[in-house]
Amino acid sequence: MLRLSKLTDYATVILSFMAKEKTQMHAAMEISTVTGIALPTVSKILKLLVNSGVLVSTRGAKGGYVLARMPEEISIATVISALEGPIALTECSISHQGCEQASGCDILGNWSLINQTIHNALESVTLADLIRPVVVPEEVFIPVSSLYR
Repeated sequence: MLRLSKLTDYATVILSFMAKEKTQMHAAMEISTVTGIALPTVSKILKLLVNSGVLVSTRGAKGGYVLARMPEEISIATVISALEGPIALTECSISHQGCEQASGCDILGNWSLINQTIHNALESVTLADLIRPVVVPEEVFIPVSSLYR
């Protein structure tokens, strides 16, 4: 199973909140209160996001955190990489040094293809996409004749 860490999950919650008011400065305490995420965790995530260039921080009484770019310009791949490191399904996708089997592996290139495909998919989803309301049709019509094929 592919699974992201809780920190990455929390980061998407924090960034989604910030993206709704994209140009407003937010204090860590405010973010913690609104999202329900503990202040030490919020502070840790904010620091990682500043270090990766997703957020900009300003010190002082009127300081806080703001998105470094518009939500449409921040990909989910960037967010995941900021918290998790490079996107890779296997260790050999990042480095051949971590695998004892690398010298005789016939599928190494295929893992790179899979990783690139996943990375491209995550690059195509932005923070703006996460905050966009999901439109669910009220009714779905399925022709009865299609059920008996």
